[in-house]
Amino acid sequence: MKNFSFSVATMTLIAIVMLTSSCREKLSASRSKDSVDYNLHIRPILSDRCFKCHGPDANQRKAHLRLDTQEGALAALKDNPEGHAIIPGDPEHSEVYLRLVSTDTAEVMPPVKSNLKINEQEIALIKKWIAQGAKYKPHWAFIPPHKTPVPEVDDAEWPKNEIDNFILARLESNGIEPNEQADPARLLKRVCFDITGLPPTLAMQDKFLEDSSPEAYDKVVDELLRQPQYGEKMAAYWMDVARYADSHGYQDDGLRTMWPWRDWVIHAFNANYPYDQFITWQLAGDLLPNPTKEQLLATGFNRNHKITQEGGVIDEEYRIEYVTDRTNTFGKAFLALTFECAKCHDHKYDPILQKDYYSTFSFFNQVPEKGLVGDITLASLADPPNMKITTADVEKILTFINKKDTATVPVMIMADRPEKRATYLLKRGVYDAPGDRVYVGLPKAILPFDSVRYGNNRLGLARWLTDKNNPLTARVFVNRMWQEFFGRGLVKTSGDFGMQGEMPSHPELLDWLALDFMDHGWDIKRLIKQFVTSATYKQSSVVTEKKLAVDPENILLARSSRVKMSAEVIRDLALASSGLLVKEIGGPSVKPYQPKGIWESSTSGRGVLARYVQDHGDKLYRRGLYCFIKRTVPPPSMLVMDGSNRDQCEVKRMRTNTPLQALVLLNDPVVLESSRVFAERLAQKNSTIEQKTIEAFRSIVARAPKPEELKVLLTYYEEEKKGFDQSPEKAKEFIAVGEYPQTEIKDVASVAALMQVVHTIFNLEESITKV
Repeated sequence: MKNFSFSVATMTLIAIVMLTSSCREKLSASRSKDSVDYNLHIRPILSDRCFKCHGPDANQRKAHLRLDTQEGALAALKDNPEGHAIIPGDPEHSEVYLRLVSTDTAEVMPPVKSNLKINEQEIALIKKWIAQGAKYKPHWAFIPPHKTPVPEVDDAEWPKNEIDNFILARLESNGIEPNEQADPARLLKRVCFDITGLPPTLAMQDKFLEDSSPEAYDKVVDELLRQPQYGEKMAAYWMDVARYADSHGYQDDGLRTMWPWRDWVIHAFNANYPYDQFITWQLAGDLLPNPTKEQLLATGFNRNHKITQEGGVIDEEYRIEYVTDRTNTFGKAFLALTFECAKCHDHKYDPILQKDYYSTFSFFNQVPEKGLVGDITLASLADPPNMKITTADVEKILTFINKKDTATVPVMIMADRPEKRATYLLKRGVYDAPGDRVYVGLPKAILPFDSVRYGNNRLGLARWLTDKNNPLTARVFVNRMWQEFFGRGLVKTSGDFGMQGEMPSHPELLDWLALDFMDHGWDIKRLIKQFVTSATYKQSSVVTEKKLAVDPENILLARSSRVKMSAEVIRDLALASSGLLVKEIGGPSVKPYQPKGIWESSTSGRGVLARYVQDHGDKLYRRGLYCFIKRTVPPPSMLVMDGSNRDQCEVKRMRTNTPLQALVLLNDPVVLESSRVFAERLAQKNSTIEQKTIEAFRSIVARAPKPEELKVLLTYYEEEKKGFDQSPEKAKEFIAVGEYPQTEIKDVASVAALMQVVHTIFNLEESITKV
């Protein structure tokens, strides 16, 4: 019998391996076709192994040979005029191929000392490509998107919109079927967290589950997009992009007031400002004709960088650092390119010259600011240039700003000097080593910059960026939004669309979305509705062995991805489900519970932020978006949960699973207090412990518990209650957590036991996961 079991297991394993091999071959079908494509097959190899020494960077180029351009690759070799790196159609006489297959360690490429290798399959691809004519193509991301026809599919019933046709066509070509639609409860949870960052209320759950009409789901989507919490959820993502923080950074790390700009971002998303307008105002609102105070406020985006207030620094050195930050942020936030790599030399992989870097730098080099401003007292909350927001402004113009007192609020904004500041290429990127003078411009490989057409200031930069012929802007944004809603971008490297980034998994879909987005007025809410109403989005996240083996990263999207929620959303889940969340929109940042001594041990000990002064009352229960971020000491529990420290532009957070995260969920005062308050509220209801447990589970997990789950929780409740009945003082001590007033309940043991049950539900993997 044992032998028979082994035989079946072995045969099953062999079958899985064969199936996996077959499906992987289909996934890589494009690699096995007769035609070898430069962008798909060759450029990734050359970029990884060759461009460092034979690429765009002239200072690091070896043997005067360029392989990143067709002209360079086909030119005669400097040391051997009769030889050529590549001879189209003749690999046997192409020096590139001969060096790749050489057995001479002094001749073989890549050099032995580089520790880089090209395997036999890759060499064969290069040989075949040369034999087929060695046709070069521009990098895919620099070719303007072109709309391809929406694919036809065999299963015409499955697609809900055009997105699904692109996804299903790829699945069908690989012999894979999409998952069934997620059950209503999980689907509601998913879309609520994705659009508002909050769990569905019990009333929402009941209403949705009882509505059997075909329009039920679409009605929920429309309702969620209308809620002001949508703007907060979107703003949380944009805070990372904009490197928003409530302190200046560096050692002293003094206070700054940029929260009115955050209020504007929330307002802009809720008002559904077109994306081209949204980014134009942030880059150059001050340069628009007769700019309004709102447009000036929007430019605070460019003033979110770190600023030093420490004595002894060189003023010009730090001013250059600020302009550098803006330049790098522009490249990453809007173009998904590693501009920073060209600060000290020509980019080693992408067609961005050092001159291009400083030509872009020139747009941001006109601000009349200093590198060192003031001190760390309250008088330097907003370094010039700035604007003052008065109560009258809030009442008449900036009505979206949550300013409750009568004090004037200063905010840093952008402004250009009356006279142009000359910009020079900085040798090795050093602030006091100027080279040739440069003028405003951008990398030609993306889109030539015509200063007459666009203008020679930041407004011209914004016009260039939002030009529909710009191949990157729309692609980058729709990819980032796809990442937010599907867990992984169509381009996985959402911060790098350059040569070192990954190819799109669905290039035709990416282009279709980018063009459709621009053609419909850069409408962000419309784009999001397209995503969440697609059959692709609505799929179950259940994964079979076959799909896991064939497509472990879910690149083909034959299922929904399970994704851990962000640090802010985990906090909001606890507060919202317990009823503690204060849904006030906007306003100054708040200082919730935090371990003692962290600030004091990590900064200079000077200024108004030398010590952590915790807030009280309603401020303790605001959304994670509003938690005070001191750059040198970000909120510790959120940092453990992969929150951003906001030192620089960040477009994709890491996702980790660590024991420390489990400890935070077990011990975070927010989770414990939410558990206690929720338990007290449940204890006051005229219902059975079973009904209370079901309500807690539904409020947190957003579905009804299975019978076996309910049994485990009820058994746990009885065990805990028995223990607390025997130790009433222990029960009182256990529930004495948090500042929210305790409810006087005689049966303290039942509250403590119920608190344990609620706390356990908060700590379930499913509770903090979008499924």
